[in-house]
Amino acid sequence: MNDLARRAAGLLLGTFCLPLAAFAADPQPTTEFTLDNGLKVVVREDHRAPVVVSQIWYKVGSSYETPGQTGLSHALEHMMFKGSSKMGPGESSRVLRDLGAEENAFTSDDYTAYYQVMAKDRLPVAFELEADRMATLRLPPEEFTKEIEVIKEERRLRTDDQPSAKAFEAFKAMAYPASGYHTPTIGWMADLERMKVEELRHWYESWYVPNNATLVVVGDVKPDDVKVLAQRFFGGIARRPTPPAKIPLEVAEPGERQITLHVRTELPSLMLAFNVPSLATAKDPRGVQALRLIAALLDGGYSARLSTQLERGSELVSGASASYDAFTRGDTLFMLPATPNTQKKKTLTDVEKGLWGVLDQLKDKPPTAAELERVRAEVIAGLVFGRDSISRQATTIGQLETVGLSWKLMDSELDDLNSVTPADIQTAARTYFTRERLSVAHVLPEEKAHD
Repeated sequence: MNDLARRAAGLLLGTFCLPLAAFAADPQPTTEFTLDNGLKVVVREDHRAPVVVSQIWYKVGSSYETPGQTGLSHALEHMMFKGSSKMGPGESSRVLRDLGAEENAFTSDDYTAYYQVMAKDRLPVAFELEADRMATLRLPPEEFTKEIEVIKEERRLRTDDQPSAKAFEAFKAMAYPASGYHTPTIGWMADLERMKVEELRHWYESWYVPNNATLVVVGDVKPDDVKVLAQRFFGGIARRPTPPAKIPLEVAEPGERQITLHVRTELPSLMLAFNVPSLATAKDPRGVQALRLIAALLDGGYSARLSTQLERGSELVSGASASYDAFTRGDTLFMLPATPNTQKKKTLTDVEKGLWGVLDQLKDKPPTAAELERVRAEVIAGLVFGRDSISRQATTIGQLETVGLSWKLMDSELDDLNSVTPADIQTAARTYFTRERLSVAHVLPEEKAHD
């Protein structure tokens, strides 16, 4: 949850003391259908403004890649703007820009997505352009030669020259010993150096097919109208078989792992992570909802435990946070990064001990009903406020569908969160916060490498 959402949630809770039921909203009309070629379409109506967002999600990302061929999904995302049968390099972007539309794309471990936000009467243009590059991407070799240099520079700027990002990349590779999540989305530099446009052509032909995609439309539209347009522009694209895509499962208890990294930073820092299931892989969904609430209980604003106990209380850290993404295709991590309070001469060992102390509290004693209700209301408020955006609604739908879940979860997750009890919090803490699931990184300034 971002700071704005936290402040807004705090204002609501502190001023109005609303019950949790007040945050619930009637689900917006949502329709799904599948074309004969396998393209799934989800339409969510939101008639507050004559605007629509169109997103197409492909079930392919860096977790699908194999050693020696990393970075293909992200590189293909770049090349999707370099021309198709109807458009030359960059022309589709110019067309959309001239129509006042916003467009972009993103790649992750689990998916690659492309989106446009525009006036509702421009939707046919977005469909036509998106369908054209789904079916007839050109991949000019001369454009690839230029674009791969752009991608390598992006890697240098965002990872190689960013100490924290470089440290996290190495940490992530260690924390995921079994699954494709150890692969950086942008790819390893050695693989970018030897990537060929023919590899991208094979990747495109393997995964960019209608039966491996989900089209999400949210805004001032009617489902029947969207269905007609989807059939008109996408219906003629033939389905093709896709390669097998196994779920990225992890070793549940791979044992404690530790890495020491020396990077160009002025302050030391610590990263803890526990291998945990996601909603897509969990045998007990209630435990996943408990982990979501634990993340907020530890790092949910001014009154959260990390802040009150370790930052302001013992002054052990100058900063600490907790994060957990429940919506991944495979098993995931519960993360606890922290920075020691060096002004108070605190060490990484001190911080690690302090973090374990906070986690052990959850194991020894469940939170009070009042504390859990405060945290739960904050999380739910953030979800409700976030969905005021049609883009956020579309992204939530697309992510859920692409990782193997259902868009219907966004209309039921408030009830799922409301069902979590203090005992569930304690059970989740005891189950998942163990040394057998732990990865630790000590990130040190380079000048102290030989101390």
